[in-house]
Amino acid sequence: MNLSRPFILRPVATSLLMAGILLAGFVAYKQLPVSALPEVDYPTIQVLTFYPGASPEVMASSVTAPLERQFGQVPGLKQMTSTSSFGSSIIILQFGLALDIDVAEQQVQAAINASGSYLPVNLPNPPIYSKSNPADSPILTLALTSESVALSKVEDYADTTLAQKISQLPGVGLVTISGGQRPAVRIQANPTALAAYDLSLISAWRICGLLWGKPT
Repeated sequence: MNLSRPFILRPVATSLLMAGILLAGFVAYKQLPVSALPEVDYPTIQVLTFYPGASPEVMASSVTAPLERQFGQVPGLKQMTSTSSFGSSIIILQFGLALDIDVAEQQVQAAINASGSYLPVNLPNPPIYSKSNPADSPILTLALTSESVALSKVEDYADTTLAQKISQLPGVGLVTISGGQRPAVRIQANPTALAAYDLSLISAWRICGLLWGKPT
């Protein structure tokens, strides 16, 4: 049976059918969602590391660089960007769209574990990672100021109370705190005096960690 025969014998019906298909296609095209930034679930992971008191140079050389070397070996990694600031390091890893985000998480965790021996021995906590999507638009920035309360107390309130409450709200994936004023102790070592006592800079570093109650 010739499939085109019914359409040839009924030209009017065929024309109406084609017009209906074209009209339906036009209506469907007009209803397609259009966005300057489409909602694509990019396999992106953000790695945060905190090292209180460390300068940006120390963060870059002793924390960010060792992590980047390990992350650079992760299969499927398309782009890696990092920012080193006072006491903190942020590394953003973006993988190919074909890679499952759960698989990417496992690979990132393995890379963090492998970099443990290259990170500072007195790092308070290991690097933490979380899923992040550049297409996620809901972002809220809050600024806290006070004319009567010290800046250190304002930061403590934001860290221990406000951030905890916000993180419990539905739809909140990550809460970060920046700025503020935290007490720090800077020690300038004298290499000659240390050598006289048969001590190295690493030994002095570990002794300071014991005095502050932090394992080194």
